Amino acid sequence: MNSPAASAFASLRTIDLRGTHLDHAGLKAALPRPELNFDTASEIVEGIIARVRAEGFAALSDLAARFDGVEQEYTRVPAGALAEALENLDPAVRAGLEESIRRARAFAAAQVPGDTAVEYPNGARVVQRWSPVRRVGLYVPGGLAVYPSSVVMNVVPAQAAGVGSLALASPPQKEFGGLPHPTILAAAALLGVEEVHAVGGAQAIAAFAYGVPAPAGADAGLAIEPVDVVTGPGNLFVATAKRLVKGVVGIDAEAGPTEIAILADATATPAYVAADMVSQAEHDPNAASVLVTDSVELAEAVRVELAAQAAATKHAERVHTALSGPQSAVVLVDGLEDGIRVCNTYAAEHLEIHTRDAAAVAGRITAAGAVFVGDHSPVSLGDYCAGSNHVLPTSGTAAHASGLNVETFLKAIQVIDYGREALREVGGHVVALSRAEDLPAHGDAVLVRFDGDLS
Repeated sequence: MNSPAASAFASLRTIDLRGTHLDHAGLKAALPRPELNFDTASEIVEGIIARVRAEGFAALSDLAARFDGVEQEYTRVPAGALAEALENLDPAVRAGLEESIRRARAFAAAQVPGDTAVEYPNGARVVQRWSPVRRVGLYVPGGLAVYPSSVVMNVVPAQAAGVGSLALASPPQKEFGGLPHPTILAAAALLGVEEVHAVGGAQAIAAFAYGVPAPAGADAGLAIEPVDVVTGPGNLFVATAKRLVKGVVGIDAEAGPTEIAILADATATPAYVAADMVSQAEHDPNAASVLVTDSVELAEAVRVELAAQAAATKHAERVHTALSGPQSAVVLVDGLEDGIRVCNTYAAEHLEIHTRDAAAVAGRITAAGAVFVGDHSPVSLGDYCAGSNHVLPTSGTAAHASGLNVETFLKAIQVIDYGREALREVGGHVVALSRAEDLPAHGDAVLVRFDGDLS
């Protein structure tokens, strides 16, 4: 890896796992992760949440002035601003959003689960039925980029689930008069979302979780009513806020700084691999781009491509920072089996497969937010128009969490319907088990229905 072009990307470190035999814990510790200070973030976010709960709109107003440089009388975006944003939306962007919505709606509709029922003897029946949550808070980040696509990804599955009340929050922008970016507003209008709030960061999550009364003397419709579920991606502080309010509300996952892992062998096209690493690195200086390969030659060729492509891209400085950070690396492995094990341990938000028989390899992945198969399924496709959802678990949480989907906005309710004879059939077992657990009143609740005689 000594070519002059590649030397420009010597800062993309190499983790050489060839010849090692690490257990799961050792392998997990060896893989790249961002150096994020969760303790400091938690302390800051706890303070923000406490202020929002205690001070309501006054806290939101102060935080908007401090972090966003805007003065606010209220957070709710007027209906006229939503309509105006949609009217002025670039036709090409509108067409792209409409196609994204069409595909996302088709996939979301297919995810809606049906009720299930089991019949037991004597007419006993147990049913699981699905019910949408009452109200959801959907977060769309701002800052380094504009994310109308995240409006689509949040709203569509909530609508498919049948949620009756949707509220969307996105940071206020000084250059747009304290409102969220007009493309965000246009996307909301396109989807029929009427309640949009100009609130960003951890304070938006707190406002959704606990609610915020309307400003003193203002119309009650300017309040932020508490929600049941909060979803959406964001930075470290947004992810931390979601972690801290979990339990008060449901959350989708801790979707923090983005990440891509690419599993590739000698058949991969270096230019494609490099382009996809750059595409994720342009999100954020903390974004992670990880290449897992058993081919030293491919790794060298990818470094050459990275040097050229990163230098030519618009956000070159941001990309270089992300690729040179501790969260990004080339991980060398002995072979495909080891590469699959590394990927399942890393549990990437986005995982691309650039190998022989990529579909078969993808079928062996057990931990990833989303898997992109082959040369022509780049992560950017999933970001916009694949039909899948791009709000995905990060930082290894894909080992236990799922991407945003319709079931995020549904709850399963179990219905137990037993008649007298059906209860009599199992009543003795209930009594025996209740005695074994030293909870005799449980059994007595059955016996009383039969005057103490189950014979």
